[in-house]
Amino acid sequence: MRLEKRPTPSKVWSWATPVLAVLATMVAGGLLFGALGTDPVLAIRTIFWEPLFGEFAFYYRGQLLVKAGPLILIAIGLSLGFRAGIWNIGAEGQYIMGAICGAAVGLAFYPLEIRWLIFPLIVISGALGGFLWAMIPGILRTRFNTNEILVSLLLVYVAEQILAWMALGPLRNPEGAGFPGSRNLAQYSATSNQELIAGWGLHWGVVAALIAVIFAYILLSRHILGLNIRLAGEAPRAARFAGVNPERLVLLCLGISGALAGLAGLFEVTGPSAQIGIDFNVGYGFTAIIVAFLGRLHPIGVLMAGLLMALTYIGGEAAQASLGLPAAAIQAFQGMLLFFLLAFDVLTNFRVKFGALGAA
Repeated sequence: MRLEKRPTPSKVWSWATPVLAVLATMVAGGLLFGALGTDPVLAIRTIFWEPLFGEFAFYYRGQLLVKAGPLILIAIGLSLGFRAGIWNIGAEGQYIMGAICGAAVGLAFYPLEIRWLIFPLIVISGALGGFLWAMIPGILRTRFNTNEILVSLLLVYVAEQILAWMALGPLRNPEGAGFPGSRNLAQYSATSNQELIAGWGLHWGVVAALIAVIFAYILLSRHILGLNIRLAGEAPRAARFAGVNPERLVLLCLGISGALAGLAGLFEVTGPSAQIGIDFNVGYGFTAIIVAFLGRLHPIGVLMAGLLMALTYIGGEAAQASLGLPAAAIQAFQGMLLFFLLAFDVLTNFRVKFGALGAA
C-alpha cells in the first residue's frame, strides 16, 4: 500500500473529510469513554443529542451561541492567514490581550455610566490589543524572517503571565477583599455585554462573529485582496509575479486575525466571563484552529464548524455533570477531531494504491 499524489486536489474528499472526521471521532471517542467505564452510546448521545433535543435543550441552545461566538470570530481571522500560508498559532494570546486592554479601558472610566462612549471605546481597545500583540510575530517575520508559528505560540505564555499580573495587581477589584480578579464588567452597565434577546445567548460578540463571516465571504469571493490571499497560499511564486507584496500580506493577515481574536476576548470578558481573572482563558484560541480546519478555511464552513465545536463544549460539560466523565477525556475527544481531520485530509491530495511499485 502506498500513497500516490493526485494531479489536482479532490473536491469530493475535500468536503467529505470533515464528515468522516466527525464520524471517526464519535467511534474513537466512544471507545475511549467505554474504556473509562461509561456507556459509549450514552456518552455520545449526551454530547451531541441532549443539548439540542433533551430535557434542558432550551437552556443549552442559548449556551450554544455563547460558546460558538468567540470560536467563530477567532477562526475566521485564522482561516484568512492559513489560506495565505501564514500560521498564527498564538490567537489565544491575542484573545487574552484583547480582553485585558478592553477591560482596562472600561475600568478606567468606572463608575461613569456613559455607555454610548465607553462601550465603543472598549471594543476598539480590545481589537487594538489583539492587533498589536499579533504585530509582534508579524514584524519579526517580515524584518528578521523569524518563524511566526513559534513566536506567536510562545507569546501565549507571556500573555498568560500578564493576565495573572493584571488579575493580582493593576486590575484587581479594590473592593474584592484581596481576592484576585477585576470588578464584574457585566454588572457595570457601561461595559456590560448582556444578551440582546433573553434566553437566546445572542450578544454583541455573536453579532460580530456573524458580521465577520459575511465580510470574510465577500472578501474571499469578490475582492482583489481575497484573490491575493488565495493566490499566496496556493501558488506563492505566481503571487510574487502578480505583484503581491508578501511582507504586507503577512502583516495584514496577522493584524486581522489578531484584531478578531482581541474582539473575541473583549466580548467574552464583558459578558459570559464577566471579569479579568487568572483563569479567564479557556483555550478558545487553540480550539479555533480546529474550527478553522474543520470548516475547510471557508467562512460558511467555519460558521458550521464553530457551532459543532460549541456543541462538544456544552455536551462535554453535560457529560461531566451527568456521567462523571473527567474533563481530560472531553479535551481528548475534541483533540481527536483535529487528528482525524488531518488524517483524512491526506486523501484530498493523495490516493491509496495497492500492489508493487512497478505495477500498472
